[in-house]
This record gives sequence, C-alpha cells and structure tokens, in this order.
Amino acid sequence: MQVDVMTGGRSLRSMQEFARATKAAGFSGLVLTETGRTAYLACAASALAEPELDLATGVAVAFPRSPMITASTAWELAEACGGRFRLGLGTQVRAHVERRFGVPFDPPGPRLEDYVQAVRACFAGFRGEPFNFEGRFTKMSLLPKAWSPGPIGLPDPSIDVAAVGPWMLRMAGRVADGVHVHPINTDAYLRETVVDTVAAGLAEAGRAPGSVQLIVPTFTVVGDSREEQQRWREMARQQVSFYGSTPNYAFIFEQIGHPDTTARIRECQKAGDVQGMADVVTDDILDHFVVTAAWDDLADALVNRYAGVASRVVLYYGAAMFDHNPRDYERLGEVARDIVRRCRPAEPTERSPETHR
Repeated sequence: MQVDVMTGGRSLRSMQEFARATKAAGFSGLVLTETGRTAYLACAASALAEPELDLATGVAVAFPRSPMITASTAWELAEACGGRFRLGLGTQVRAHVERRFGVPFDPPGPRLEDYVQAVRACFAGFRGEPFNFEGRFTKMSLLPKAWSPGPIGLPDPSIDVAAVGPWMLRMAGRVADGVHVHPINTDAYLRETVVDTVAAGLAEAGRAPGSVQLIVPTFTVVGDSREEQQRWREMARQQVSFYGSTPNYAFIFEQIGHPDTTARIRECQKAGDVQGMADVVTDDILDHFVVTAAWDDLADALVNRYAGVASRVVLYYGAAMFDHNPRDYERLGEVARDIVRRCRPAEPTERSPETHR
C-alpha cells in the first residue's frame, strides 16, 4: 500500500516546490485534481521538479478532450517521470460537461468506457502497432509517423477511472487499471460495494483478480488534542455535506443506516443554508467517513482501515496541512513512510536444500 497526497489549484512554480517537499517528506506520490487549473500541467511541473515521485491525475475530465490529445499528453508525462505517471479519467457532472465545456455528456458510463479503450488504442499506435479504432462514440484511423510521439521504451501508462455507483465500478473492472474511489467512502461502501462490484467486472471480462488497483482518498482527523483534531473534523464535515448533496451518492448514507441524509442536505442547499448542510452530518455520520487518531496512532488507524483493500491511500487534506503547518506535513510524511514499510510485500527468502525435498 502506497500513500499519496491529493492537491490541485496551485501555480506551476509553487507546484514544483510542493512536489519537492512531498518527496522529501516521504510520500509515495501526488494525485492532481482538476478544477480551475489543469491537472496535466501540474503533473508536468511536478515531474520536472521531482521525477522520482509517483504522479496521477485524480481525475482529469475526459470528454472535453479527444482521446488522442489525452493519450499524447499522458505519453509525454510518462516519459517525463520514467513511467511513474497514472492517467486518471472521470466524466465530471452533466452541468459542467454540457454548459461549461460545451460537449456531449450522455450516456456518461458507456462513453467513458469507449474513451478508455480509445486511449489504449492510441498508446498502441504510438508504439508502432496498426492504428484503427472503431468505438461506439469514437472512430480513429489516421496516425502518420510524423504526427506520433513514437515509442518511449516504457510500459503504457495505467488508466484509472473515477467510479461511484455499481455500473461504473463494474465497467472499471472490465477495462481499467485502477479506480479512483470517491472521497466520501465508508468501510461498508468499500467492502460491500466497491470491492465486490469491481471483482464482478473483472470476472465478466475474464481478467485476473486483483488486476484493478483501488485508489482511495481519506479524510484524516489527526492531532494530539481535541482542539487540534477539531479543525480537520469540521473541514471533513463540510466536505461530506457538499459531496452528500449529490443524489447518486445517497445510497452510501443508506448503507450506514442514515437513508434520509442526502434529502435533508439538499433541502438546506436549496435554501442556501451552507451551515445547515454541514449540521445534517452529525458526529455519528461523520465518524463513518473519517479516520481519527493521535499522531502516534495514525499509521495504525490507516492500516487497519485500508490494508487489503486500497492499493494507494490518498490523504485528502495533505496539501491543506502543508499550507497550514509544514512541520505537520513532515510528520504526516513520517506516517506515510511507516505505512509503506509495514505494507511492503515480504521479499522471498532463499530456501535451504532440505525444503526442496
């Protein structure tokens, strides 16, 4: 299990500084979100500043970019960081795709599945294989040598998708290398929905179990006093209420015995009552979504929750901690190194001649 930090929305120069600080602190990598700033440029700045840091878009919006443009960008980023780049793709929501980007959205699941396969076809073309993709939504057949980036001597970048509901999780099992699990995840959701549904998609496609990595964000509430923890706890409460306003995520609250949560959050949202939205997320609800621990206990708490489920744990508030208190960011890096050390697969030992008999 690796431990990454989630970030986004930084200038390219400050992104380079942050990448160097992240590597020095001991984290495995960075997951770059995409909102007002592009995730790809942030990855490029990070790769040039710290090429030994694992990098992933988490996630980049797929539909506004052609699969060829996305594939070319991912190819160059993989080359820049020696194959440490993972391409994370997502649909975004209808309003942004149709009204901000001005491109088609429906049907989002099948369209994203087609998109992933189109990007893979581009990767194959870059390696010199015949190029002719005939998908449901994308058709491509022209890739002259002069217009191809060409081989880079590295494996194709892994392609991960953002998935929440059963259809998308199953699709990820069929075609993706990884799943960016939604930040509002609970133990019940991870084990009862994500793991089982991705496994069903793997079986459907005839892929080996474990072929898809789960990349799981976590809200950490860490501190050696109640006052220290409260800052992160209230940030998490606000975030859970924001995400919880999405109707498609209502079932996550139903799984933990709070079936009316999304409806109540939406009532407050329609009234413009932001604090009321947060107040719907009671302490009992919030405890399902956060990992709370003193500093010395945080590694244990994260391992207990995610080992055996997550391939990569992504610290949602890591970047905020860096901005708030760089020394605490270094302490968080120490926790990350401890987790990686504990979860590293044991190296095989050479057996004595007697063991071969």
